[in-house]
Amino acid sequence: PAKKKDIRDYNDADMARLLEQWEKDDDIEEGDLPEHKRPPAPIDFSKIDPGKPESILKLTKKGKTLMMFVTVSGNPTEKETEEITSLWQGSLFNANYDVQRFIVGSNRAIFMLRDGGYAWEIKDFLINQERCADVTLEGQVYPGKGAEESEKVKNKTKPEKAKKKKDGDKKSSGVKEDNRATKQREEL
Repeated sequence: PAKKKDIRDYNDADMARLLEQWEKDDDIEEGDLPEHKRPPAPIDFSKIDPGKPESILKLTKKGKTLMMFVTVSGNPTEKETEEITSLWQGSLFNANYDVQRFIVGSNRAIFMLRDGGYAWEIKDFLINQERCADVTLEGQVYPGKGAEESEKVKNKTKPEKAKKKKDGDKKSSGVKEDNRATKQREEL
């Protein structure tokens, strides 16, 4: 039997126990749970198009927070980037997309989406903007309307891999190519 203690004599452990007792019987709705504790949304495999890998990503990211990087073309100042991306955010807001924007450089911004299922629609909107150089989404770089012609031609997704394969044939040393710590040690 637990002794009755005056509330003024409670220490941190007693308060934690009391909180656990209160929360034990609480029914927290699924929408109020933090994202990492929510059960994943069921995936309808009939909607997946095997020819489009983006359709798989779209379904797996539905309901999850997702971030995309956007680069503004030209050589804008941070204030110009703020103004341009603010216009894009306003347009997306008017189209009922919940997007938050964070400026991370003089020409870069992060667009954070509450529902990642809409990311590819938002990406399509952004790459059609005149001042959009590129959009990075899930490691894939999509060139925008404002990208230079040389950037539009090549897809910048993991360009180092092709380079490493070519260099790997030429080198005969036993050192692994992708072990960066070893490579730096050799250069020193």
